Amino acid sequence: MLPWHQYLIGVLFILAGMNHFRKPKLYERIMPPYIPAHSSMVLLSGIAEMILGFMILNKNTQAAAAWAIIIMLLVFLPIHIYMLQNEKAAMKLPKWVLILRLPLQFGLMYWAFQYT
Repeated sequence: MLPWHQYLIGVLFILAGMNHFRKPKLYERIMPPYIPAHSSMVLLSGIAEMILGFMILNKNTQAAAAWAIIIMLLVFLPIHIYMLQNEKAAMKLPKWVLILRLPLQFGLMYWAFQYT
């Protein structure tokens, strides 16, 4: 049996990935212009989040999933920085929330690292 927090991170990533399909325009709006094919990238990242969420819930694949989640969160950092720089991408969120999201990403990386 896995610890409760491992189930929680798995479910969070599965739900986050599903949200890419529920609200794709929201994710397209936060993508920097230098990233190509916004709609395809949103769907691919949603699929990746769901797959990794399921993989971290399996003892045999949890370490690979944890490393992949860490890499994915590092790749997503420029998007969080872009949201800080671009008013339209900021989605009317207060600046302090956007700033707080940056260390939160590192907290999520640390959380995932627990399963390597």
